[in-house]
Amino acid sequence: MQRDADSHKGDNGKVAVVGGSTFIHGAPLFNALAAEASGIDTISICLPECHSETAKKWMLNAFVHPFAEDDITDADIEPILELIAPLDCVVLGSGIAKTGERMHALEEIIASSTTPMVLDATALQENTLNLVRGKQAILTPHLGELERMGLDENDLQDIANEYQTIIVLKGQTDTVFSAHATETITGGNAGLTTGGTGDVLAGLIAGLVAQGMAGVDAAKDACAIVKKAGEKLEKEKGYSYTTLDVISAIPTLLKNQK
Repeated sequence: MQRDADSHKGDNGKVAVVGGSTFIHGAPLFNALAAEASGIDTISICLPECHSETAKKWMLNAFVHPFAEDDITDADIEPILELIAPLDCVVLGSGIAKTGERMHALEEIIASSTTPMVLDATALQENTLNLVRGKQAILTPHLGELERMGLDENDLQDIANEYQTIIVLKGQTDTVFSAHATETITGGNAGLTTGGTGDVLAGLIAGLVAQGMAGVDAAKDACAIVKKAGEKLEKEKGYSYTTLDVISAIPTLLKNQK
């Protein structure tokens, strides 16, 4: 993406990631690494305290903010809202446990956030659409998460129109629904079924939004980049490539897309 030669640190994208639970540390890290690979200036990551040292080792350029406990609780709501308020985009939901106070804290953050959001995984629930009404939000469900939300894929265009939101339905073909428009993104291969590629997509979308790209364009471009990464890696490694390989392919693919 283009940037001003006179820009300073922070001018070219500031992203936060809020995710993870006691038993899941990779999902928020994949979010953050993908956002970083998009070319943003700064990344902040909020995750369980038990994973904070792992995050620091994997991401030398990150601001690491551990939860008050080993899972997100209501005690984290205000600190996270203060952290994300001045930022350009936040990814919420990846790896968070779907129980009790964890869900309440996540819902309160979504409801109160004024920062553009990319919502994935646990952030996608039956009441999510009501929480994001009137906000800048991109939802990234696969069919299983869509079912959990109580939605039919045949209704997604009408839903995007009504809620003025963007919905990225992930699958063999990705479909991006925005107000009055539907776009499909083909390509990729079965190697992209490896765990974590959805987290990569959410983080990459956030990184592109943070650098000034319109939400619908960020969603479409991110879907295309992830699929192109799969195609490139399949030629090199067959189906044995990893999610980290996909992330490593992002900068070159973005550069070649110009």
